[in-house]
Amino acid sequence: MWQLTYNIEVIKAIVFDCFGVLAEDGWTPFKRKYIQGKPEIALAVQLLGREVDSGKRSFADMIHETAKVVGVDESIVRKAVERQVPNEILFAYIQSELKPQYKIGLLSNASYNVLDLLFTPGQAALLDASVLSYEAEAVKPALRPYELIAERLGVTPKQCVMVDDQPRHCAGAIHAGMQAILYTEFDQFRSELSKLLADQ
Repeated sequence: MWQLTYNIEVIKAIVFDCFGVLAEDGWTPFKRKYIQGKPEIALAVQLLGREVDSGKRSFADMIHETAKVVGVDESIVRKAVERQVPNEILFAYIQSELKPQYKIGLLSNASYNVLDLLFTPGQAALLDASVLSYEAEAVKPALRPYELIAERLGVTPKQCVMVDDQPRHCAGAIHAGMQAILYTEFDQFRSELSKLLADQ
């Protein structure tokens, strides 16, 4: 488990990643179908994604250039990128179990405003603060995004738990002083978070 054992401060905030945690995305099956087993294309798309996430390229650029590199119509790329579905069971848990006791944050490497485009107004209202890489010009696992979300939540990094589906982003959170849970599926996450909070 990605948990920082020497953190003795009381947890006051739970910070969630977007893609793969708060939202289920269509990008993974796209990559499996069109990119897997093609290392040169995979690298080109990865580098493009980093430029977009850091605000150096636009979302439209990403759609156009990815379609060009992969060799498919832009509509196929757009459908994959925009096919995001809110994680309903996780949002219900946040609303009923976490929101009454903890501040809730969103920290995501994102090239567009996921709050407006992916989530309902009710779901977005559950978030007390957010940091999106394209507007912050800072990308996980660099230190600054973790510090910034803690600052916007009005807590210290040591008072935060980061929930992310990427091991390197969990490692970045730990480096920043947070505790971290690697999200694989809802029941696993709930079990690990419950234990972590009970041990305070």
